[in-house]
Amino acid sequence: MEKAKKSSGKEKFGWAMFDFANSSYTTVIITVVFSVLFPKFIVGDGPEYRTGNFLWSLALSISYLIVLASAPVIGAIMDFSASKKKFLFASYLLTVIFTSALYFVQPGYVFLGMLFLILSNIGFSLGEAFISSFLPHLGTPEELGKISGYAWALGYFGGLISTALVLFGLGPQTLENFNNLRFTGPITGAFFLLAAIPTFLWVKERGTAKKLPAGEGYFSIGLNRLMKTFRDVRDYRDLMILLVSFLFAYAGLSIVISFAFIYGDQVVRWTPAVQTMMFIITQLTAALGAFAFGVIQDRIGARRTYAITLALWVVAILLIYGTGRVTDLVNDMMGTALHPQSVFLVVGSIAGLGLGATQSSCRAMVGIFSPESKAGEFFGLWSLTGRLASIIGLIALGVLQSYLGLNTAILLCGAFFLIAIVVTLLINERRGMAAARAHDGE
Repeated sequence: MEKAKKSSGKEKFGWAMFDFANSSYTTVIITVVFSVLFPKFIVGDGPEYRTGNFLWSLALSISYLIVLASAPVIGAIMDFSASKKKFLFASYLLTVIFTSALYFVQPGYVFLGMLFLILSNIGFSLGEAFISSFLPHLGTPEELGKISGYAWALGYFGGLISTALVLFGLGPQTLENFNNLRFTGPITGAFFLLAAIPTFLWVKERGTAKKLPAGEGYFSIGLNRLMKTFRDVRDYRDLMILLVSFLFAYAGLSIVISFAFIYGDQVVRWTPAVQTMMFIITQLTAALGAFAFGVIQDRIGARRTYAITLALWVVAILLIYGTGRVTDLVNDMMGTALHPQSVFLVVGSIAGLGLGATQSSCRAMVGIFSPESKAGEFFGLWSLTGRLASIIGLIALGVLQSYLGLNTAILLCGAFFLIAIVVTLLINERRGMAAARAHDGE
């Protein structure tokens, strides 16, 4: 069993490169660029863009609902058929094709924009779960925090490079420049296509495909395995507690990821220069946070590390909501004339530290609590939880901002993170690790 847990440095790097590659999608499309272009130009219902914001959250929620329904069963099929790389490759192609197709979305093409966003995000979200299912095979449980943190940190550099290509290569985000901005999708798709090649060259498919019983198909096998996992849930109670915590944590994170730059554009009303600076700061601090907390996790434990990152988020959300008030307070005390966008940059650095660390530490804990023979299923459940959380978070935020405005609605994130902290206190890390090892016969 120990031999199966060792991998070469080249394989670890190949695995991490998928984080480097797919961060181009989540950063350029979901967070920084297309998230602003969609309500502002594709829908164009300014000045508050409440319809555009709602349709943005609706499109993402639809994609997450589809992933929610399919990822756990597909994960079980992957484990049974030893075909993780094949499914990963299919999700990768789906993302690349429909991200590139965003080129054809112009102002007023709302349905087409939503359709391509839904399809590309299905591919991205499935791929995120599929690549994570390789993690338990890459090292011992004690190493997974560092391995996951390294990959997540590398991912932020992928996001930094790909978004720089778009922001500096395509010019200002104005309606007059939209013919250039249409290349946002193709550039992102091409980056993902090329950067993920090392993953498919160096990451190994482990496990042996099992023979289908007479009269059974892969779908029925996958569904049956998944149902057994749910029936045996008491044997993996700490994993299930973790997933409940992650449900609330990712509901908050999904709002931040999908609306942070919309918030900066519509509430803080930052300049293009400050937007670019915020992007650079959050990418660098997120990379630092993912790597640093990955090292910390291997020293103080996964649960403590995860809880610390959640507490960091509560502070960040309160500061985001109070950016205007904090700015006034600083100006009164220091006799300065700061604009809220300057304070928002500082807040962004705090949020950035938690952005990668929370997701990376949770992913590592799922790996620690997962038997190797059920890694695909359990990371499918992790993906299901994340997608369900995204639906809850984005729909709730979309509705709230329609009535209360985006500034007040953002407080919902803080409530989600607080609940996640409380649930985390119920996790027993040693018990969860022991349950995983017992299943694999250790």
